[in-house]
Amino acid sequence: MASGGSRVLVAMSGGVDSSVAAALVKAAGHEAVGVWMRLSDVADSHSEFKRSCCSLDAAEDARRVASQLDIPFYILNLEKEFDEGVLRPFVTDYMEGRTPSPCVDCNNVVKFGALLGRARLLYECDAVATGHYARVTAPGAGAGEPRHWSLLRGTDPNKDQSYFLYGLGQDELAHTQFPLGGMVKTQVREAARALGLATADKRDSQEICFVPRGNYREVLRDRGGWIARPGPLLDPDGRHVGEHFGTASYTIGQRSGTGVALGEPMYVWKIEPGENIVKLGRRKDLETHRFELVRMQFVAGEAPDGLGAAGGDAFTAEVQIRHRGRPVPATARSAGDGRWVVETEDPVWAAAPGQAAVFYRGETVIGGGRITAGAGEPT
Repeated sequence: MASGGSRVLVAMSGGVDSSVAAALVKAAGHEAVGVWMRLSDVADSHSEFKRSCCSLDAAEDARRVASQLDIPFYILNLEKEFDEGVLRPFVTDYMEGRTPSPCVDCNNVVKFGALLGRARLLYECDAVATGHYARVTAPGAGAGEPRHWSLLRGTDPNKDQSYFLYGLGQDELAHTQFPLGGMVKTQVREAARALGLATADKRDSQEICFVPRGNYREVLRDRGGWIARPGPLLDPDGRHVGEHFGTASYTIGQRSGTGVALGEPMYVWKIEPGENIVKLGRRKDLETHRFELVRMQFVAGEAPDGLGAAGGDAFTAEVQIRHRGRPVPATARSAGDGRWVVETEDPVWAAAPGQAAVFYRGETVIGGGRITAGAGEPT
């Protein structure tokens, strides 16, 4: 993490969190430089509810705050990187029956990939700061202390965003600041009001930034040429009980929108785009103690050693399979060819292919990967 008095690039989304992050960077004695990232053509329109971080409203809010703080402000075009690293995988995942994790991709490819590179090259900055609720700690010198940079959960359990940041490695963490990591949301609001920031009472965005109306199917049509093709909707026993509206319209664990009532709660269990089939299951059908991961990344740069009694090519930790999910004790074992098999003590529900599974030891992030086979799927 950059030391006092260094030059820090602050990613300003136009929301209250990044606004306060910029203020705290400056207050810490750093030379803060504000940047708003243009990521997609959503930036060519105003947000209906003034909440999308990709809209013209957001850019103007970020500019106003930078002016209030008296720091330089720039707009940086990262559309190419966002398209290749976030939008295209988002479309591909849905078209192939997976549930994407665009926020993970955005952090890995854009915010702590392309932006960090631009910070060094274009703005001569030593670090990037964002409004994420997470913490970074430096390597320790004492006995038993970590010998590498560590990523920890944010102090506010309701806002913790470490789940989306598991892909950050040692170089990224060494040049990253999360000024809000030790704060709770009410403190952030209070700080913004005390400073009189223009975004102090701006509502948080709850949507994917490039899907401002919440209808991701429009993105699939516009970006991927997707055309809804109805097909069989099957019950847990394989009986035809209705028609679905196109496999890309569904995600594992979805309950509403199936258009059928079978006398007990049913959830989307399996999606088979090749056969154009969507299969429903009971809640218990979506529970599993075992799932498989690919694209594993570790914060320390390698799999942890000596975590629990697993030994060898395995480690123990708590695993969390969605942002708001409950961490459960698990063992992750290498299966070769970049695959890892995870076995949990308690069942996890709706382990959806494409989603991230993130490993923790207490508050510390170990790493994570993408689910490739989940409940009811072969591992």
